[in-house]
Amino acid sequence: MIPTTKRHTAAAVAALAAALSAAPAAAHPHVWVTARSEVLYDGKGEMTGVRHIWTFDAAYSAFAVQGLDKNGDGKISPDELKELAQVNVESLNEYGYFTVAKANGAKVAFTDPQDYGLTYDNGALTLTFTLPVARPARADKLLSLEVYDPTYFVSFAMAEGDDAVRLAGGPSGCKTNVTRPKQPDPAKMQDLSESFFESLSANSTFGADFANRVLVACP
Repeated sequence: MIPTTKRHTAAAVAALAAALSAAPAAAHPHVWVTARSEVLYDGKGEMTGVRHIWTFDAAYSAFAVQGLDKNGDGKISPDELKELAQVNVESLNEYGYFTVAKANGAKVAFTDPQDYGLTYDNGALTLTFTLPVARPARADKLLSLEVYDPTYFVSFAMAEGDDAVRLAGGPSGCKTNVTRPKQPDPAKMQDLSESFFESLSANSTFGADFANRVLVACP
């Protein structure tokens, strides 16, 4: 019997492979995510982490949950998704958790995710996790936050509305501005081969062209 963790790793890989096979040969991205984020402060103007809430598109969600209804009740519970959630957050380490932040101009270092989990509701998977900072970062003047995939395999879009980005415990009077990524030119994207995207690494700057950018300015 295949160990449970390996089974769920295989399920995650299979889901991505299925998404690839369903897409046109030269088309990117292959997975779409609607993102919400909560910036965490300690009440003294220092940033302590970011809480992400990422909802995946219906096609990817359907592939990812195949075979995970262990008790056969027709529902996918958070408990049944526990190991898949672990696989997801561990695999994000290679890409810096798709998160870049600067506090008062200084780059913020994050540690391993905490309080992570997956839910499956209305045909969509939602991954929630907290990224703690390695050390509290002074952010009482300006904080910048970017969310994007350097390889552009995954397309991130901040949710619409005022709840796309929230501040928890931040300094009073802070203003938040969200810049969502521009839509790529389909004609130009079709000129780029699948091998081009496969050659991109976590250090690539290509995906930064499609980054979600959040600025938090405080008086």
